[in-house]
Amino acid sequence: MLGRIRRWQQRHWRERSKAERVELQSVVTWYLTTWFFSLSWLMLPLVGGLDRRPVPLVLGGLLLVVAALQCADANRLTRPVLDHYLGRAELPARALHGSSALLGLALTLVVALAVTDGADGVTTRLAIGACLLPPGLLYGLVAPIPVFLRRSALLAVVLMAALGLAHPDGLDILMTGVMTAFGTLFSLLACRCGAWTLSVLWEAERAREVEARLAVAEERLRFGRDLHDVLGRNLSVIAFKSELAVQLARRGRPEAVEQMIEVQRIAQESQREVRDVVRGYREADLEVELAGAQGVLAAAGIDCEVRARAGKLPPEVQSALGWVVREATTNVLRHGDASRCAVGLRVREGHVVLTVENDGVAGPSGGTGTGAGRAGGPEGGGSGLAGLRERLAAVDGSLVAGPVGAGRFRLVAEVPLGDGEASTGSAREKVSEVAS
Repeated sequence: MLGRIRRWQQRHWRERSKAERVELQSVVTWYLTTWFFSLSWLMLPLVGGLDRRPVPLVLGGLLLVVAALQCADANRLTRPVLDHYLGRAELPARALHGSSALLGLALTLVVALAVTDGADGVTTRLAIGACLLPPGLLYGLVAPIPVFLRRSALLAVVLMAALGLAHPDGLDILMTGVMTAFGTLFSLLACRCGAWTLSVLWEAERAREVEARLAVAEERLRFGRDLHDVLGRNLSVIAFKSELAVQLARRGRPEAVEQMIEVQRIAQESQREVRDVVRGYREADLEVELAGAQGVLAAAGIDCEVRARAGKLPPEVQSALGWVVREATTNVLRHGDASRCAVGLRVREGHVVLTVENDGVAGPSGGTGTGAGRAGGPEGGGSGLAGLRERLAAVDGSLVAGPVGAGRFRLVAEVPLGDGEASTGSAREKVSEVAS
């Protein structure tokens, strides 16, 4: 049962994007920070600094209960407050009223402990910091920073006055103000820095999505312009000559046949030009794809090393291997969590071998990594691998992809060169040879 839950959690984590993973990690860190600092600043000092009389013991016990309620309430509101800060949802107007009430109750208990001499000065000041942290993490994301600082200063003055009436010691009063300032500023920095980082990360994520959509739209416009340039003039000529042939045929002129022959020639020429446009659109230049893969992966924070020693390759081989590089790079970015990627290209024994390897494999059940696409492994039925195998089959090539070693994924594409005299050993044997 535990193993099943663990596998579900791993799959759930791997299905998230990098921005979602960072956000989840930040939220969990805030959850743990709230409990750790609140209880360590309160529970441990109370054990040694609380008076053993009945009234201080009752006040201390109630303070621990209220502190636990503060932490639970802060955990409950962390997600809504973060969504409000990131502009994803509106926070209800009364959402923080419960947190404010718990803060007032907790500080009242701290002041009561000080008035009854139920705890020493150090314990009292640490208790103040513990009570301020949970609501401070929430309020720091809701209120503007100047408002947060003004209200924190007002709260510090009130606490200094209340504890000063109980113990009119200048040093104690000053230390109370220092602890109040530290607790509020610590909570402000803890929440604001993490939330600001998340906002920048999500903004970059949205910018990458917009850039990808613009690139697709630009490519569609280019393809549309090419087709218009090819077909526009030819279709106009065909329409004109067809109309002329009709007029000549009605008059019984023999020139009508010549005009229709010309229409046929232009139509065939248009077909050839359209095929050339589509072929140029679908072909991929290997050198351009290798350079593009290195640049794109580096921009995504993935260390990419390209080793190419293949020399001049036939155009059809370059096109097929260029598509392999393009698809592998796409899968590293979309489906893996790689930090390093290596691309190797070399000619050996009459074959050109392309190897793409990264360390972002999700595991046997993850179905992510270089070339895996959504297939889930080397034998999966994903459209990415199927399309690559079709392109390689056109040049008598083969493709093998799958996990190798611990946390690594390797894709090997092999294409024979020459007129078939070279050996056509399987790509699976090449995988083991490259691994050695």
